[in-house]
Amino acid sequence: MNKKGMIALLIIPIVLLIIINSTFILASNTSIFNSESKSDKSNLNIVRSNYYEVELDDENEVEIPITGTALERASAVALEYIGEGRVTDSEIGDEEGYYEIEITTNEGEVDVHLDEEFNVLSTEWEDGSDDD
Repeated sequence: MNKKGMIALLIIPIVLLIIINSTFILASNTSIFNSESKSDKSNLNIVRSNYYEVELDDENEVEIPITGTALERASAVALEYIGEGRVTDSEIGDEEGYYEIEITTNEGEVDVHLDEEFNVLSTEWEDGSDDD
């Protein structure tokens, strides 16, 4: 096989993977952020973020954001529990629970910690106070 043929064999799968990945990203953004169902009882106000971006916390540990239906469900439970605000961050595998949803309210930021079944375990306001 010549050099051009080998390059084509390497580039074609990469291009296909990029196209497929972009399709899934667009589909997930559309289903989560553009659903404006009038029958929704919860008013989700989720800030768009890059689902595949991984952050490091103060101890240089990886923070993995929640995605998909888990993000929708955890956000709905956390917002209902707090009563107001908008979801500004999320994390899976938090030390205080399985899920963590950060909500910004008029009073400040609050982290809501949930277990794997989306039950509220605890809350922590940015000033360090707990509402447990």
